[in-house]
Amino acid sequence: MSLTKSERKQRIKFRIRKIVNGTATKPRLAIFRSNKEIYAQVIDDVNGVTLLAASSRDKGFDANGTATQKANAVGKAVAEKALKAGITEVAFDRGGNLYHGRIQSLAEGAREAGLKF
Repeated sequence: MSLTKSERKQRIKFRIRKIVNGTATKPRLAIFRSNKEIYAQVIDDVNGVTLLAASSRDKGFDANGTATQKANAVGKAVAEKALKAGITEVAFDRGGNLYHGRIQSLAEGAREAGLKF
């Protein structure tokens, strides 16, 4: 029995979620990548609360260039918001995507801005 691409991604996502979960002291940085946009949320799983979020669709977001450059800018934006909120360390959740391309670029942008994971 062969799995479809979406079923395989869902299975990987659940496998990651068993290990990676966010607390108030070390929340989870969850990434969602669509074909056009990229979204990042900092989540406290214990209380079930999204602490902050950033995306390439936010008002005032004006990064031009390639998709990876936009993802890097989103990573920097979410890191700046997190540092303002007093969050310095997060658990990275790639959301079933490979750590490559836009996902990697977002992570590098967040690290450059001072977020640790």
